Amino acid sequence: MPSSLISRQMLTFAVIGVVNTATYYGPYLLFLTAFPYLVAHVLATLLSMTGSFFLNARFTYRTRPTLRKFLLFPLTNAANFVVTTVGAYVLVDLLHLDRRYAPLLASLAAIPVTFVVSRRIMLPKVEPAEIA
Repeated sequence: MPSSLISRQMLTFAVIGVVNTATYYGPYLLFLTAFPYLVAHVLATLLSMTGSFFLNARFTYRTRPTLRKFLLFPLTNAANFVVTTVGAYVLVDLLHLDRRYAPLLASLAAIPVTFVVSRRIMLPKVEPAEIA
């Protein structure tokens, strides 16, 4: 795969990540008024994950969003979810950072992991037997 394609995908993924962060953060702040921060985090993550799937399918990987990919896509966010959740916990409960900003900082560590995993789901390798 040409490095220019990978570079374009990484850039597009990053831009969508900014949009996705806003899609996450707005609802997170709204949910924070009614729920503990971890519940608000889970609900906001579910909303942003759905938007992320469709944006990345269309713009990053230029692939058709299938039911199979949609059902597998949450697996790509499992690492993101674990990293951001553990990160939020560490930042809020151990380091006493403001709960409104902790998930944003924690999400920075998850970006590279999420790109690699999502690319594998959205662009599965073609098996040699399928080519023949």
